[in-house]
Amino acid sequence: MLTETRPSENRAPDARPRIVIIGAGFAGVAAARALRKCDAEVVLIDRRNHHIFQPLLYQVATAVLAPSEIAAPIRQVEAKQANLNVMLGEVVGVDMNRRTVEAVSPGVGARTVRFDFLVVATGMRPSYFGHDEFAAHAPGLKNLADAEMIRTKILSALETAEASDDESERARHMNFVLVGAGPTGVELAASLADMVRITLRRNFRQIDPARSTITLLEGGDRVLPSFAPSLSEKAARHLAKLGVTVMTGVKVEGVDAQGVVAGGKRIASATVLWTAGVAASPIIKLLDVKTDRAGRALVEPFLNLPGRPDVFVVGDTASIQQDGRPVPGVAQAAIQQGRYVGRLISDQIRGREPKRGFRYRDKGNMAVVGRNFAILEAGHLRTSGFLTWLAWVFIHLMALPQMQNRWRVQSQWLWSYLTGQRSSRLISEAPQNTNATVTTNKL
Repeated sequence: MLTETRPSENRAPDARPRIVIIGAGFAGVAAARALRKCDAEVVLIDRRNHHIFQPLLYQVATAVLAPSEIAAPIRQVEAKQANLNVMLGEVVGVDMNRRTVEAVSPGVGARTVRFDFLVVATGMRPSYFGHDEFAAHAPGLKNLADAEMIRTKILSALETAEASDDESERARHMNFVLVGAGPTGVELAASLADMVRITLRRNFRQIDPARSTITLLEGGDRVLPSFAPSLSEKAARHLAKLGVTVMTGVKVEGVDAQGVVAGGKRIASATVLWTAGVAASPIIKLLDVKTDRAGRALVEPFLNLPGRPDVFVVGDTASIQQDGRPVPGVAQAAIQQGRYVGRLISDQIRGREPKRGFRYRDKGNMAVVGRNFAILEAGHLRTSGFLTWLAWVFIHLMALPQMQNRWRVQSQWLWSYLTGQRSSRLISEAPQNTNATVTTNKL
């Protein structure tokens, strides 16, 4: 049971309680929305000004969608919530004793924000399993910048192959390697296969993009290990139909500018993408709490830190067991945890005791494997194929943050499905240094 929470010593006696939420992902936004009727001040801090619908990031990386189609400004998403303040800043310190958060805001510097309740919802980052040097040559896929970088690497590799007269270099640039066959790796590999086989088939003169090699490496014994083996097998068969080579039971030993060393063999590639493993946000280290092997905070049944009924960790940064199994790090779990904590804090402010700890309700797990094929596992229900793909399309459209996102994505998907074209095939240019003098005005 949660113990009584004392007001912050920094708060004036007549001031409303302040709830600080760090992170505007699925869990953070869900927590903020659950507090919309609470008589409190809610402060939502994020180092980006937008909320990302992460399940579709791979479609930005493969030019199906533009970044703006899967993201929405945080201020616009929560514009109708009167008790919410949004702060653009990166949290660099948390003082648990004084109940303060230190955040650095662009153009302003460090700011100290007191809290009566703290919700940490900062998500995950790629894990290279102790080989952080791999990151320089194998980017992960966690935000819009990553997606745009991957899109640029893919398209640039094909342009280089088109321009090259060296057959070995041409082959290296047309060989794409993905490390990790979880949902992100499978969906990215399948979308990339559709891109080179359909979208780009008549766009080049010196090369045939359909002859590109896509290799998906997995350290385990099958793709999509979080699904039932029968569904994993169906997904693997469909990947093979798309031309994706799947190699299981293979450990990556090295990644450099020339490719990958896996299972003692070198695979020459100019484009290596990391879709294996995640680690908790480094903010967790500021909380002085015990963590699991992935760096996630070990939380109590009410999702609070041990001995701290005023500090909660939710979403991918929280580690909690349910019925002897860990709650999965998926979007629906993050949303449910954020909503639960928001309501719990609201009840605490009203003087109500929580009835029970958090319980995750599994609504099923889905993955899409290219056009017209998806898999679904929900309890004893296991389906795959075209109808499951249609269900995936509908569910993801309805889950987008704004109506305008839904209209844009729906239109783009329909256009891409009918024509095979993708409208966001842009190679981002690196910023160039200039000698121009920039004048800034303070508001």
